[in-house]
Amino acid sequence: MTTSDPRHQFGHASEKWAEQFLRAKGYRILERNLRTSLGEMDLVAEDAGVLVFVEVKGRATEAFGGALLAVNRRKQAKLVRLAAQYLAQRHLSDKPCRFDVVLVQGQPSAQGQIEHLQNAFEVAEHGRS
Repeated sequence: MTTSDPRHQFGHASEKWAEQFLRAKGYRILERNLRTSLGEMDLVAEDAGVLVFVEVKGRATEAFGGALLAVNRRKQAKLVRLAAQYLAQRHLSDKPCRFDVVLVQGQPSAQGQIEHLQNAFEVAEHGRS
């Protein structure tokens, strides 16, 4: 997809950089920009036998905090629903899985930074009041 919108270009570049970063760590990328009726999952990967649902957030500056703050509870709940749909459609309900967040700050280059938060949140947290 080609777009002239600088935000979309930055987001796409951030996702590509995050994917390269995860591959270098040994992750096997299974899906990119997976679109469903519930929304979009940035990356689905496998890490040492664990299915990993990855949310990538690109930030041009450090003004909005780190990876932990980049994915609020509402977004977490949406990611959980997307993951449940993915697991059900592929009959993978017994597969261990987790949610990672990758925050790309600055331009994907030598000046940019990546923060990778493995197991960023637990699914059980969403059942609490």
